[in-house]
Amino acid sequence: MIHNTCRSACYQAGPALGFAFYFLMANAADTVAIGPYRLGGDRPLFFLGPCVIESDSFLREIGPRIREIADAAGVDFVFKASYDKANRSSVKSFRGMDCKEGCRLLGEVGASIQAPVTTDIHTAEEAAIAAEFVDVLQIPAFLCRQTDLLEAAARTGRVVNVKKGQFLAPWDVKNIADKLEAFGCTNYFITERGTTFGYHNLVADMRAIPWMQETGVRVVFDATHSVQRPGGEGTSSGGDGRLAPVLARAAIAAGCDGVFMETHPEPEKALSDGPNQVPLDRLGGVLVQLREIHALIRRLPA
Repeated sequence: MIHNTCRSACYQAGPALGFAFYFLMANAADTVAIGPYRLGGDRPLFFLGPCVIESDSFLREIGPRIREIADAAGVDFVFKASYDKANRSSVKSFRGMDCKEGCRLLGEVGASIQAPVTTDIHTAEEAAIAAEFVDVLQIPAFLCRQTDLLEAAARTGRVVNVKKGQFLAPWDVKNIADKLEAFGCTNYFITERGTTFGYHNLVADMRAIPWMQETGVRVVFDATHSVQRPGGEGTSSGGDGRLAPVLARAAIAAGCDGVFMETHPEPEKALSDGPNQVPLDRLGGVLVQLREIHALIRRLPA
């Protein structure tokens, strides 16, 4: 286990130094190094946080609360939040804040709670801005085939997380992996977030997890976006947030390397994707369940 004092010093020095230091310490042959953690190692990695940065004070308040919950549950996590929700259903929907301002804030909160951080980017220009402050650059599902965006993210040297588009078959992610590697990125992973299933609905096919892993990539399961009902509320998306823990349990049992799960103190008041998010006061119990399922699966014979 890496000593917390060393971890703290690294984060205070900034994500770039932290990434380089821990990458050397990690067995990166078949894992993805993210801060002090290894995606694909002995423990599942969780990506936890609100959908969007609702305000400076909101992010600074929820970050330490998630750290306390994760520590109590005994799990490793990456702190997540979007500075801008560029693909909202309605032009009137809340989006967030400026890229540099939001990423700087996310980096500060991550350093204060000693956690790696991630956010999504939407243009090639935003890749370099975000990379100055965050550990993992996330490519939204709708943009997973945008070659220029993938190249810009890969060139930063940061870890890249690509959300699998709702329109892609699991084995199609091999083309995404080939693009990233062609641009020099070897530290990346794919996130499963459901497949289009008729209008305003998604289905989570757990077969996708081993199928994608068979292509040689590490796979995270996005529990909250997989229960989304895209555009289901007319000018916003609906969802079945109560089912997110159910799908997360199934994904851990299916062998995913980590779980992406958005959370909010009051989902009904969230400014984006409230119907999908797990209430913060329930998060700890869900994480304990997932940790125990993962431990059980590892004890069973192959």
